[in-house]
Amino acid sequence: MTHLLPVPLVFRTAVWTNQRPRCACSGPAPSPGQPCGPIRGLAAPALAPPPPPVPYEAVPLLPAAEKHAPRLTLCGHRALLRRTGRGGLPERMELSNVKESVFLAYDGFLANSDSRTVDWLFMSSPFPQGLIIVGYILFVTVLGPRLMENRKAFDLKNILILYNFSVVALSLYLCYEFVMSGWGTGYSFHCDLVDYETPQGYRMAATCWLYYFSKFIEMLDTIFFVLRKKGSQVTFLHVFHHSIMPFTWWFGVRFSPGGMGTFHALLNSVVHVIMYTYYGLSAMGPQYQKYLWWKKHLTAIQLIQFVMVTTHICQYFFMDCPYQFPIFMYIISSYGIIFLFLFLNFYYHAYTKGKRLPKVLQACTWAHHTNGVISGANNAMMRANEGAETDGETANGHSNGHCKRD
Repeated sequence: MTHLLPVPLVFRTAVWTNQRPRCACSGPAPSPGQPCGPIRGLAAPALAPPPPPVPYEAVPLLPAAEKHAPRLTLCGHRALLRRTGRGGLPERMELSNVKESVFLAYDGFLANSDSRTVDWLFMSSPFPQGLIIVGYILFVTVLGPRLMENRKAFDLKNILILYNFSVVALSLYLCYEFVMSGWGTGYSFHCDLVDYETPQGYRMAATCWLYYFSKFIEMLDTIFFVLRKKGSQVTFLHVFHHSIMPFTWWFGVRFSPGGMGTFHALLNSVVHVIMYTYYGLSAMGPQYQKYLWWKKHLTAIQLIQFVMVTTHICQYFFMDCPYQFPIFMYIISSYGIIFLFLFLNFYYHAYTKGKRLPKVLQACTWAHHTNGVISGANNAMMRANEGAETDGETANGHSNGHCKRD
C-alpha cells in the first residue's frame, strides 16, 4: 500500500505555512493561510490551493540542515528587505565580503614575492614606507615651511659636509657590491634574470635592499632645504624623484632583487659618488672653489645616465627574455624616459636659453655650484636638487653656484 504524506513545508509556497505567521507588516494581522500583504507596493498575489499529496516514494530526502532551515513568509521577506536593501544580504555581511576579497587579493599579490626579503626592514608590507613617504611630502611642502616661517634659518655647514661625504662613502660601497654581486661577475648586460638560489644572488638582494634604504637617507636633501629656508629649491621634480624612488624600489626588492632591473641602480650609485663629492667640497668653503670647475657637467652626467638606463632596459622589448617580472621593465623604461625629458628641458632652459638664471646672473660666467654655505654673489650658495633657482643663486638640477665677473 502506498503511503501518502503531506507535502513537506519546504515544498509549499511561501504563503502557505503550518501556522499563522507573526507579521511585522503594517496593517491588520492576516488571517491564517493568508499573505501578510503586498511587498514594497506590489499587489498581493492570488492564493493558490495547496498542492495535492505526493506519494511517499516521490518525496526526496533532504539533508538535516536543509530540512530544518528557517523559512521566510512574504512578511518576513519584506522585513528583511527593509533591513538590508534589495540585495537581501545584510550590510555588515557585504562589507565583510569586500574586506575579505581585498585581503585575499593582497595575500595573492604577495604570494609570488621573494621569501628571502620578507623579514628585512620595511619589507613585510608597503604601508610603513608609504607612511614615511607621505610624512616626507607633508613636511617639505606644508609643515616644514610653516614651522620655519617665523624662525631664523639653521646654519648646517658642518652637518652638510658630514652628510655629503657619508653619502659618497655609501654610494662607493653600493657600486662595489653591485659589481661584485652580478654586474662584474657574470651579468651579460642583456637578458640577466633574477637569481633566487645562489649565495651570490642573496648578496645582490641584500645590495638592492641597501640601495632602497639609501633613498630614505637622501630625503634629508629636501629637509635641509626647508631648515635653511630655501623653499624655492624644493621643486616638483626634486620631491617627485625622492618620493617615487623608494616607493617603486620596495616592489623591486620584494619581488625581483637582481637581474637586468638593477642596472640603473648601479649607474645611479656612480653618479651619486660624483655629485655628493662635489657637494661636500662645495660645503667646505670658498678655498675649494678652484676645484669645482666641472659644475656644469653634473647635469650632463645625469642626462648620460638616463640615456644609458633607457637604452639598456629597452633591450627587453626587442629580444626573447624570460625575465621573471616584466612589469618592472615597463616601470624602469618609463622612469628613464620621463626623467630624461625633464632634465633635457631643464638643461635647455638653464644653459641654452638662460631663462632659469636670475637677471643679475644672466650676464655672468658661471664658475661653481655648491650645497654648502660659501661666499659668492650673495655670500650664500646652496644646492637645488633637480632644478630650481633662488634669489641670487641658480641651480643646475642639483646644485647652486655663484657667478664670476669676467
